[in-house]
Amino acid sequence: MDSSAPAFPAGAPLAEIHHLYALQSHLIDGGRAAEWAATFTADGTFDSPTYPEPVAGTAALTAFAERFAAGCVADGVVRRHVVSNVAVTGTDGQGAVRVAAYLQIVATPPGGSPGTERFTTLTDRVVRDGDGWRIAARTVRRDDTPGA
Repeated sequence: MDSSAPAFPAGAPLAEIHHLYALQSHLIDGGRAAEWAATFTADGTFDSPTYPEPVAGTAALTAFAERFAAGCVADGVVRRHVVSNVAVTGTDGQGAVRVAAYLQIVATPPGGSPGTERFTTLTDRVVRDGDGWRIAARTVRRDDTPGA
């Protein structure tokens, strides 16, 4: 193993983190807005250049996911979140982990070919909250943005 590669943070539950990201994708793609919002902490934030301003808190996150589902219906497409290369990249020393991942949004029109609408990078702060892990802060960056 390359000695310059960062060590996996002790105690970081990779399988649980991977499950969280898979679950989030299925929930938002399935129109389950409140359940998707519940994968964030009560004061969790979502900041993406695709949308005009960051979203914070359960009510705003639920409304955001409802708008996503409504947009799919209005556009007549099925959109899927495809999260890959999920990596726990560190800890804050207080129980939170940093997670980096890639996110593609794939849209499929009825009878048409799927196409990638966006390819982005996620940078998250993930915390143990109750019985599971939740996103406390998510920053989405386009690949053509510095720091992506």
